[in-house]
Amino acid sequence: MTANNATATATVEKEIKVEKQEPVSAVEKKDDSAHVLSRLLDYMTGGDAKGRFFLGLALRVIGLLGLIALPTITGQMLNTVTGGGTTEDLTRWFVYAMIAAAIYLILSFFAERIFADLATKGLFKLQTALFNHIQTLSLSFFDRQPVGQLMSRVTNDTEAVALFYESAVAQIIRAIFQVLMITIVMFLVNWQLAVAALIVVPVMIILTLIIQRISTPAFVKMQESMGELSGFQEETISGHKVIISNRQQEWAGDANAELAGDVYDVGKQAFFTSLMQMPLTTSLIMVQIVIVLIVGAFLVLDGQAELGTIIAFTGYAALLSGPLSEIANLTSTTLNAIAGGRRVFEIMDEEPTVVDAPDASQYEFTGGHVQFEHVDFSYVPGRKILKDNTFEALPGQKIGICGPTGAGKSTIMNILTRYYDIDSGTILIDGQNLADMTQESLRKEVGMVLQEAFLFTDTVMNNLKYAREGATDEECIEAAKQASAHEFILNLPQGYDTMMTERGSNLSQGQRQMITIARAMVANPDILILDEATSNVDTRTERLIQQGLN
Repeated sequence: MTANNATATATVEKEIKVEKQEPVSAVEKKDDSAHVLSRLLDYMTGGDAKGRFFLGLALRVIGLLGLIALPTITGQMLNTVTGGGTTEDLTRWFVYAMIAAAIYLILSFFAERIFADLATKGLFKLQTALFNHIQTLSLSFFDRQPVGQLMSRVTNDTEAVALFYESAVAQIIRAIFQVLMITIVMFLVNWQLAVAALIVVPVMIILTLIIQRISTPAFVKMQESMGELSGFQEETISGHKVIISNRQQEWAGDANAELAGDVYDVGKQAFFTSLMQMPLTTSLIMVQIVIVLIVGAFLVLDGQAELGTIIAFTGYAALLSGPLSEIANLTSTTLNAIAGGRRVFEIMDEEPTVVDAPDASQYEFTGGHVQFEHVDFSYVPGRKILKDNTFEALPGQKIGICGPTGAGKSTIMNILTRYYDIDSGTILIDGQNLADMTQESLRKEVGMVLQEAFLFTDTVMNNLKYAREGATDEECIEAAKQASAHEFILNLPQGYDTMMTERGSNLSQGQRQMITIARAMVANPDILILDEATSNVDTRTERLIQQGLN
C-alpha cells in the first residue's frame, strides 16, 4: 500500500530465515517403548472406554474357559473308549464339548465386536487429539517442521498405530490370557507334563527379546525414512510447475528413487528380522509337542498317567503354542506402532511458544493507535532480525513500510498480529500491551491479507464466509463487489457455488488474491494489514480495490 502520512522510523537488519532443526531420532528420546505403548493403549482402553474394555476382557476370559475345556473333554472321551465306558458316557462328553465350543464362539464374537469398536474409537481419539493439538501450536513449530514430514506423521505414523489397534491389541490380550490360563490348567492336571510343555517357552521369550532389540531401531529408522520420502514427494508435487519449467523431471525421479531405496533398505532389515520370529516359533512349537509326547509315553508306561491325559496335553500344547506364535508374529506390527506412536507423541508433547498470560485481558478497540517501543525480535536466539524498532501508527492513518526483500517488513506484521513473541521492548495497541491481551480478541480486530493467496477446497462463497462466523451471502457478495471480484465470480461455471480446487488453482493468481481481499472485507476488521496483497493484480484493479477498502 502507498505510504500516506507515514511516521515510521524503523531500524531493521536483513531478515534471517528460520533454521530448520533436524528431527530428534526416536531412539535418542528418553521416552521408552513401554511408555509409548502405554500411551497408545490409553487412547483405546482408558477414560470412558475403560468399562467396555473390561467387559470385553471378561467375555474373552469366560470364552477361553470353554476353549481350554475342549482338550480335557477330548481326553476324557478317549479314556471312556479305552476304559470300557458306555455309549451314554461318550455321548455325554460329546455334548459337553459342543457346549464348551458354543460358549467360546458366542462370547468371542461379542468380545471381538467390543474390541473392534474400541480400536476404531481409540484411533479416532488419537487422530482428533493430534490434529487439534497441531492447531494450538505456534508458527515457529511449522517453520522448523517441513510439511511433508508433518503429513507423514499425521498419515503414515497414525496408519501404523491403526494397524496395531485393529489387528494386534485384541489378539495379544487374548493370547496372554490364553497362555496364563492354559499354564494354570496344565499344572493342575499334571505338573510333570506341564514342565515338559513349558520347557521351550523361556527359549521362545529370549529369542523374542533379541529380535525386538534388533528390530526396534530398524522400525524407528524406517518411519523416519518414510517421513523424509513423504516430505520430498509433497514438495516436488507442490512445485511441479517449477520442475517442469526447468526440465528437472529426471532429477526428481532419481531423488525419489534414492529416498525410496533408503526406505526399502531399512524396511527390509526391519521386517526380515521380525519375520524370523515365525519360523523360529514354529520350530519350537514342534519341539514342544514332541517333548510332551515323549514324556507322556514314559508316564503312561509307568502308570503315572492315562493315555487320554497325554492326548489332552497335546491339545494344551497346541493351544499354548498358538498364542505364543501370534504374539511373535505381531511383534513387527507392535514395534512399527511404537515407532509411529513415538513420532506422533513428539508432536503431541510440543508446547506452543506463544501463549496467553494467565491474567490476559480482552483487547478493546478504541481507534487503532499502534506503537512500537524499542522492539527487538529474532527467529533464532542470538540472531536479531529487528533491533530497537520505535514507530507509531495513529488512528485513521495508512502506514506503508518500505524496504528491500528480507528487510523485515513481513516480520513486523507477524509480531503485530502476535504470531511470534518479541525478544524485548513493547508493542501497544490503543495503549494496551500486546503481551497482556488474548490472542483471540486481538486477531478478531486485526485482519491480514498475505501476498500468497490461499483458498480452501470449497465453494467461493464458503471461502468468503471463512472470515467471519455467521456472515451472510449478501455480506459476502457486497465484499466481493468492493474487492472488484464480483464480476469474474459470476462468470465462473457455478458462480459463487463454484468449487475451488486445492489452493484455488483453477483461478488466476490475481483472481485468488481478489477473493482473499474480499474475505478480509467480510471479516470487517478494525485494523487491516496488507502484506503486498495487491502485487498480483493490475494497476486499474488495484485502484478499484483501494476504493473498496476506503
